[in-house]
Amino acid sequence: MRLLALLAALVLLAGCRTVADGYDRIIGRRPAQRPAELTPIQPTASLKVLWQGSVGSAEHSVYYPAVSGNVVYATGGSGNVTGFDVASGRAVARIAAGQPVSGGVGSGIGMVLLGTPRGEVLAFDRDGKALWKAQLSSEVLAPPRAQDGTVVARSGDGRIYGLDAASGARKWVYQRTTPALSVRSHVGFVIERGGVFVGFPGGRLVALSIVNGNLGWEAVVALPRGATELERVADITSLPVIDGQRICAVAFQGRVGCFDAVRGTVVWARDVSSIAGLAVDARYLYVTDDKSAVLALDKTSGASIWRQDKLAGRSVSAPLAVGRHVAVGDVEGYVHLLSREDGAFAARIATDGSAITAPPVALDMTSFLVQTRNGGVYAITAQ
Repeated sequence: MRLLALLAALVLLAGCRTVADGYDRIIGRRPAQRPAELTPIQPTASLKVLWQGSVGSAEHSVYYPAVSGNVVYATGGSGNVTGFDVASGRAVARIAAGQPVSGGVGSGIGMVLLGTPRGEVLAFDRDGKALWKAQLSSEVLAPPRAQDGTVVARSGDGRIYGLDAASGARKWVYQRTTPALSVRSHVGFVIERGGVFVGFPGGRLVALSIVNGNLGWEAVVALPRGATELERVADITSLPVIDGQRICAVAFQGRVGCFDAVRGTVVWARDVSSIAGLAVDARYLYVTDDKSAVLALDKTSGASIWRQDKLAGRSVSAPLAVGRHVAVGDVEGYVHLLSREDGAFAARIATDGSAITAPPVALDMTSFLVQTRNGGVYAITAQ
């Protein structure tokens, strides 16, 4: 019986974040708690759609858009990529992958990068000309990224690859042992100052050299705990954030913490469980927890500043710091703007009614981008 239960859990976790339209991102079923009803707010700011486009349905996957120079690249399940002018939303580039893609669009050093369910990394120039194709060990769920002559990609089996940016040839591979159960996630990695920072199942955060893939340090964000394999899942399923000399990360069924970016030593940590992720600005660290509450923490100590819990059950996205506000999206396609000072609702705007699952992407100090499950791409400004 225990074996059957374990197999059932494996099947459920294998569909994580690719089933259930915005509900229960862990095991793909509706939670007992229904999404909180939205109540009228007294706006203290405004949200305005600058422009919108469409790239086709994401179906049951998650697609991340990418900003490269003055162009936003976005794709849906079909594999056709559209490049939108950041200022006007006019389509300025079209890229046809010729097959379904997964994870969304990556970019860097003049390239547009895609991953496929068949484990391929596809590289194009900004005009859509195919440059090369590289084969990895399994599906590519997160957008590849490029910097310093290297394209970094993550395969679904947990391997991190460094590929030559000119040819796609393999330069290095980093692999580590993963737990028996883990959350299927579209999370990628962050590249900063020659380092590749990656969160893994089991609550580990590592820093790799982009040059040769060597391990710089490994930090413990969360330790698995509990009596069953399911209870012991403690995975980092969102991107870490760099804040000067610190890097911060959060784990599901674990903790949020900040670490020295050079040595990996812990600065502070506290219990918070999150699937969606976190953001940082000059004052605070913001986290969307696994109950869809948005928290603001003092980024130097982890002390609580405020908690906005009136979006419970709405599968709220990772936050984005926007000037004096924090923006999040939800399961019904609403974008909510919260006050940085106390978490109060400052503004709200609707998109196309389908879930916003990928984190909002900054365009400038006051504008950002969201992509919906139905393929809507919205450039929004906060005033």
